[in-house]
Amino acid sequence: MSSLSDRVRRLATRAVPDKWVRLKLERPLASVTFDDFPRSAWETGGPVLHRHGVRGTFYASGRFSGAREDGLDYFDADTLRAVHAAGHEIGCHTYGHANGPKTASDTLLADLDRNAAFVHEAVGDDVRLSSFAYPYGEISPRTKRLYAPRFASARGVHDGVNAGVVDLAELRGEPIERRSWSKKKIEAAVAAAVARKGWLIFFTHDVSADPSPYGCTPAMLDHALTRLREAGVETLPVKHALAKATFG
Repeated sequence: MSSLSDRVRRLATRAVPDKWVRLKLERPLASVTFDDFPRSAWETGGPVLHRHGVRGTFYASGRFSGAREDGLDYFDADTLRAVHAAGHEIGCHTYGHANGPKTASDTLLADLDRNAAFVHEAVGDDVRLSSFAYPYGEISPRTKRLYAPRFASARGVHDGVNAGVVDLAELRGEPIERRSWSKKKIEAAVAAAVARKGWLIFFTHDVSADPSPYGCTPAMLDHALTRLREAGVETLPVKHALAKATFG
């Protein structure tokens, strides 16, 4: 359970106007994102995306490359290249996956450089990491200010649709996770995006028949994508969705 000081920090962070803009979209948009990312996000989740004709954003943290942790196998360089070749976006999730508020600023900046170098070496210099996701969803006013100039957007884990005045340094995200799975909540999020002409960003981790608490089954992912398609919501990688927006 979060401490009172953690809850206060999160509330204070959301109030810091680092990159607040008024988002204007001609039509609602959605993005599907995968954090860390476990290999199953690509090998099992990728085919689900392909069946729906959409591309996602895979937030890579270099520390996980080739690793097996807590029963999950993570991506490797070949996975990164396959993701990129298929037209999906590779985003930044730091290299060491450290808890930002508990880590010194110079260490965090060096870590970003290390992750960028890792991705460039694996995939090529044409990959620009313009989208970011906070490890563990942990943010403080200091780390928010640190990351905001470095990336076009940064996604947290505070739920809801991005509409009206939004913070590009802490975009809202809606989970597709086993621990909190609810078809009604997914459908309500899609309906809210349509009603508000907003940008809905789903996030998850692994994808398998027996996922971790933070992952989902292929059927869960399929359900979210089906609801988006039925509602006429275009689904794009984060950087491409952002490119379609205008700001007032």
